[in-house]
Amino acid sequence: MDTRAFKRSLHHSERYNRRGFGRAEEVAGSLEEAYKSDLIQSIRDNGYVLEEGRVTIRLAEAFGFCWGVERAVAIAYETRRHYPTERIWITNEIIHNPSVNAHLREMDVLFIAVDEGVKDFSEVERGDVVILPAFGATVQEMQLLNERGCHIVDTTCPWVSKVWNSVERHKKQSFTSVIHGKVKHEETLATSSFAGTYLVVLDLEEAQLVCDYILGNGDRDTFVRRFAGATSPGFDPDRDLVRIGVANQTTMLKSETEEIGRLFERTLLRRYGPDEINDHFLAFNTICDATQERQDAMFSLVDEPLDLMVVIGGYNSSNTTHLQEIAISRGIASVHIDAPERIGPGNSVEHKPLGQDLTRMEPFLPQGQLRIGITSGASTPDRVVEGVIDRLLFLAAEQPVEVSAEAQTGA
Repeated sequence: MDTRAFKRSLHHSERYNRRGFGRAEEVAGSLEEAYKSDLIQSIRDNGYVLEEGRVTIRLAEAFGFCWGVERAVAIAYETRRHYPTERIWITNEIIHNPSVNAHLREMDVLFIAVDEGVKDFSEVERGDVVILPAFGATVQEMQLLNERGCHIVDTTCPWVSKVWNSVERHKKQSFTSVIHGKVKHEETLATSSFAGTYLVVLDLEEAQLVCDYILGNGDRDTFVRRFAGATSPGFDPDRDLVRIGVANQTTMLKSETEEIGRLFERTLLRRYGPDEINDHFLAFNTICDATQERQDAMFSLVDEPLDLMVVIGGYNSSNTTHLQEIAISRGIASVHIDAPERIGPGNSVEHKPLGQDLTRMEPFLPQGQLRIGITSGASTPDRVVEGVIDRLLFLAAEQPVEVSAEAQTGA
């Protein structure tokens, strides 16, 4: 399929919109009421620090809603205003945040059902309005919706579209796209649908396995089994790892994406030599600015003395998960929660340890003075962060302050 030609055709359709409906002022009040926070703004104004009782809160200097997310949510609100009676669908979440998606459900926006990772479009009818989320949709989904006669509202983040353009260039020059991402993540699924030949690697370990194979140090059958489901149909490692272009899911850990790119460049230099490297390796900078800013701010925050790190965001949010990884890499006790309601009852918290299922920790907050770092993923509204801070302060105030034996005796 000529994906470039399809996109051009779709973008000229009267049933396609990617710029909103000029109703920004109409929805501004609703957005501010639902997502903004006076408390968070005051903490920003106070050098990202809040001191209350025995707790010192330190906010990361970049966190929460990014421009692409704000844009997507605003367009979704505009869409409801523009189509007040039509059925509106989202494939499958506008962003990875439960509170935002709950607000849209309250506005009678419907969500495409997903069964074992497969979206069910059977109930979508001609004339329905379908919103494509911030992390995009596959070419096949767009084609289906277009052929069904739906009105398509595309909120795909421009940074994601930039990656699609990169893999299109790989395809045009007969390069295999090696995509650093999570193979079942919606963004990576969308990106791979625009690629020609592709291979998805999750991390540096998988990238190293690919590089070992390029240098003749791997077994073909083992390789094929390891990457089954992470490659384009008919992928042949002996044929398709000769010319490589590197791209990424925009929310992956920046440092790891850069190291993967350097690893492939070194490998192909070793395999083909400096005179031929340009015939075998391509790389474009497809790291999202907002993701980079939030990761950089997190690295700065974990350099501070902290007793606890609270990371807030959807459990299926890739960029949030990578923020938690940074705290863990520094040995800081951390919890990842998606909503204020995860804190309590009592001195407990329901959280998601990295790579594990939800679990309850009790006791949660220790006694004594506490220095708590807080950050949130790019899909998390300030209002949710405010709710978490309120619960932390309430819980800390309920817990007794540990008093030394000397203080008790007056020594």
